[in-house]
Amino acid sequence: MAASKDPRPCSIADALTLVGEKYSLLVVREVCLGNGRFDQLVRNIGAPRDVLATRLRRLVDAGVLTKRAYSERPQRFEYRPTQAGLELVPVLLTLMEWGNRHLRPEGDRPMVNEHVCGHELVPVVTCQACGETVHHQDLTPHPQSPGWTVAGPTAA
Repeated sequence: MAASKDPRPCSIADALTLVGEKYSLLVVREVCLGNGRFDQLVRNIGAPRDVLATRLRRLVDAGVLTKRAYSERPQRFEYRPTQAGLELVPVLLTLMEWGNRHLRPEGDRPMVNEHVCGHELVPVVTCQACGETVHHQDLTPHPQSPGWTVAGPTAA
């Protein structure tokens, strides 16, 4: 079957266009950890310098990061998360938890996060209205894009 010329309208696909590129979420991780200088990013991510520069430019242009000069001679910049960048933190935490659970040997976690309550954070998705933990089987999708159902495009 050939790829569709008009794939399903999807906010996940839209987000992945920006943060789904290799190294983009790792840049956000590092900047949110306070490592916003280029050399720190190169060292901690392992991305080629030219690729990292491209990712940084895209994330700044999209409003996920801000860029601020910290040295004039030589000219050097550091990057900080915007509100949009900070709103990616729960995504990173959930992705990290998934990776710990499904891709790492038991007990081999490179990082844990301590919540302000003093306990290790184990992120879960909850319903804002009722506070219950969200499970796949509890969801009913309602496509909002004209001409689309859950199964795909409606007949033309």
